[in-house]
Amino acid sequence: MTLTVSVLGATGSIGRSTADLLDQHRDRFRVGAVAGGRDAAALARVARELNAEFAAIADADAGPALRDALSGSGIACGAGPSAVIEAATREADLVVAAVSGAAGLSPTCAAIRQGRTVALANKESLVCAGDAFLRDAKKYGARILPMDSEHNALEQSIGTGRVDDITRMTITASGGPFRTATRERIAAASAADAAAHPTWSMGMKINIDSATLMNKGLELIEAHHLFGIEAERLDAVVHPQSIVHALVTWRDGAVTAGLYVPDMRVPIAHCLGLGDRLSIARGKPLDLASVGSLTFERPDEERFPCLRIAKAALAAGGAQPTVMNAANEIAVAAFIAGQIGFYDIAALVERACEHFAARFPAAPADVEEALAIDAEVRGWSREALAARPGA
Repeated sequence: MTLTVSVLGATGSIGRSTADLLDQHRDRFRVGAVAGGRDAAALARVARELNAEFAAIADADAGPALRDALSGSGIACGAGPSAVIEAATREADLVVAAVSGAAGLSPTCAAIRQGRTVALANKESLVCAGDAFLRDAKKYGARILPMDSEHNALEQSIGTGRVDDITRMTITASGGPFRTATRERIAAASAADAAAHPTWSMGMKINIDSATLMNKGLELIEAHHLFGIEAERLDAVVHPQSIVHALVTWRDGAVTAGLYVPDMRVPIAHCLGLGDRLSIARGKPLDLASVGSLTFERPDEERFPCLRIAKAALAAGGAQPTVMNAANEIAVAAFIAGQIGFYDIAALVERACEHFAARFPAAPADVEEALAIDAEVRGWSREALAARPGA
């Protein structure tokens, strides 16, 4: 049986890896829609390679370039947020949700409300609106498959076990480019320094989140929602080799773990297979003897305060994760632009969480409220940055 797949975020790192697997298994899949952000040429290239039926670009101004690039292909296209929603809601057996950041919330939610099976690589959907998002999934009969490497490894490690028998879920972090750096060295880092991830290439924003360890905080919140695990049973450790992606500790002391080479095509293939195992051409199998040793260490929350802030947001609940994510996206953009330093990211996020704690004590009632909170926090964060001395 041929499955129809749509890919949101088709030009990003997850999207490109997904496209590679779809190309390898053309006999199993057809592509209904692809969606991207601003790069019309890259999106058109993916759409042509996969023979997609529809291509949508979020940047309305890029619409003419996309139409030109697809001329003569027979592939329909659209531009702007409404076109991305169309891509998300077209008939499909599986929607890969790989748009980075809070921008992925609306299209992912639109797919959920169509009752689609969604392979979720957009962690912000759960960070910003976890409770509401999962209520929608239940209401509309949607199925959520974890595609992030850590959460996919958790799911595979749980297997047929019961969540009630789990005493701890642990996700791993590579430690980023500053794992062994002094606080002084980290404070002086540029955006290029922070984006130089030792293991993964995930795009500038996600690489910087990995350098601050905010990405690991976001993933703890995601795990909380995906598996119904409270904060006390969640943990993160630094594992520089990036071979063990997650561990599950059971009440009898047994531990199961998800191991594979650091290649996102492994969890993507697990999701695309819908229960079947897909082969990965050009993939390198895990050879533990060649790896030699696997090491683990506790993350340093003094040098990497974003992880501490994210844990506090998870423990506080309500809209704190929504606020935290919005402020972080603004702060990271300012860091990339050279407007603030590395540790100013954590400072702004913590200020935002404190400022909005009383204003938004409850979790967003629905996705629309989550987006409204997100917009207000972004506005406040921009004003806070503009008011800094010397800004």
